[in-house]
Amino acid sequence: MMIRFLALLLVLYLPQVQALDAPRPVAKASRPVAASVGGRVNVNTANLTALTALKGVGEKKAQAIIAYRREHGPFNSLEQFEEVPGIGPALIENNRGRIIFR
Repeated sequence: MMIRFLALLLVLYLPQVQALDAPRPVAKASRPVAASVGGRVNVNTANLTALTALKGVGEKKAQAIIAYRREHGPFNSLEQFEEVPGIGPALIENNRGRIIFR
């Protein structure tokens, strides 16, 4: 009798334990993150990796670009992009044909 009771508990309890161990689905991003097309980088949608493809942009500058974009919204011009801390005229000139906004 005790063995049947334990077997019944095992049958009822085991699927619940396995459900806890099952991997949960990962949520997909609601919009595209990477934005590099033909060597050009869309600074309004680019992720950290794509931004570091620009000449003179390392991880810290890429983080500053993303932070500025989150706070102020999308960039509309090179002049506005230059307002990001660490982005200066030399970086703009070195990437003039590579930076896009749309």
